[in-house]
Amino acid sequence: MSDTGIRIVDSVTQLGSDDAGAVAIAASHGGVYAGYLAAKAGVRAVILHDAGVGLDDAGVGALDYLQGLGIAAATIDYRSAVIGNGNSLAEDGTISFVNAAAAAAGCTPGQAAMNCARAMQDAPGGAGDVPVYEEARFVIRTGNGGPAVLGCDSTSLVKAGDTGAIVITGSHGELLAGSPSWGNRPDVLAAVFNDAGSDIASRLPDLDTRGIAAATVATASARIGDARSCYETGEISHVNETAAALGARPGMTCIEFVDLMAATAR
Repeated sequence: MSDTGIRIVDSVTQLGSDDAGAVAIAASHGGVYAGYLAAKAGVRAVILHDAGVGLDDAGVGALDYLQGLGIAAATIDYRSAVIGNGNSLAEDGTISFVNAAAAAAGCTPGQAAMNCARAMQDAPGGAGDVPVYEEARFVIRTGNGGPAVLGCDSTSLVKAGDTGAIVITGSHGELLAGSPSWGNRPDVLAAVFNDAGSDIASRLPDLDTRGIAAATVATASARIGDARSCYETGEISHVNETAAALGARPGMTCIEFVDLMAATAR
């Protein structure tokens, strides 16, 4: 079967209307919102990254969500490929979980990613409108003389006006292969991500170059894609040099990390 109908991207946010009917290998975590974006783009089927599965199986939440829309979906084992790198998923990825629609198309755990994607070309695809599913951006703490603490379920929700804030995100801690930097996002005081089961956490040294303290929480301690969970139950797994110089360390809670960053700002 031809591979021309298979679209490989570093993030599900890169899918659009031109991808309608395609099978997508998208190197985003397999949370519900990623599934929504794939469905909104009109893909026939999608393969995402399981992000270490994590707390409450959040890293594979898209599978049940997309099953409800009749869309075949699978996830890549986090130990086999790098999240945020579509080519890594396509070339090295091994399937960890599939939904019923994907299984009906011939997809199975243990399968190579491209073989799964080829099988998905026979999936019927979803039908009908996709109900709106929105990520959240909210205030966790007001400044009160110190830095504001903001929750953003996705790094894409960090805004230009967030300079000097502490940003808790639900996003994974890897840079996108095709966009390897913090880019034009503001100079926040500190940022927290989910480690998605990885020991790489490439966002952290990148943020050192901007003087931004950064950390990841263990995926087993917080639901990926959920900033509130990251803040309330997250346990720090990695810190960058900027954060370490301020006293941050693995093993502290996300709340302790935030308290420390806020105290240093004062």
